[in-house]
Amino acid sequence: MNLHELKPTPGSRPKPTRKGQGIGSGLGKTAGRGHNGQNSRSGGGVRPGFEGGQMPLQRRMPKRGFSNAPFKKEIVAINLDKLNGFENGAEVTPETLLEAKVIKKTSDGVKILGSGNLEKALTVRAHAFSKSAVEKIESAGGKAEVI
Repeated sequence: MNLHELKPTPGSRPKPTRKGQGIGSGLGKTAGRGHNGQNSRSGGGVRPGFEGGQMPLQRRMPKRGFSNAPFKKEIVAINLDKLNGFENGAEVTPETLLEAKVIKKTSDGVKILGSGNLEKALTVRAHAFSKSAVEKIESAGGKAEVI
């Protein structure tokens, strides 16, 4: 037996019903939709869960469970190459980043990421650092301090 000789078992794949193909097909003219009404029109019907204006089941059910979304921490991430705008030997804090307009807001903290290169020796104070950021700051002669 070869791949080109494979065929499905007879009767396992019925032919699809072709609607609107004449009176003899049993589904001609209105094609099983009836004569009038919302469901007889093209694009007709109601959205899933609609109950004719009655309050739908998913809205009648009480809310359950707990969402941690209101309590999530929003951390602002900055890449190392953004810190090259500061003078050599400067102390970089979230407040100085705000003043220099590197970030728009501090939110719940500032994290320094290791993308890009740092060409100046800076003392960087932030809420979090990636490992690569700490390595690059220290290799440039600076210090990384966690607030």
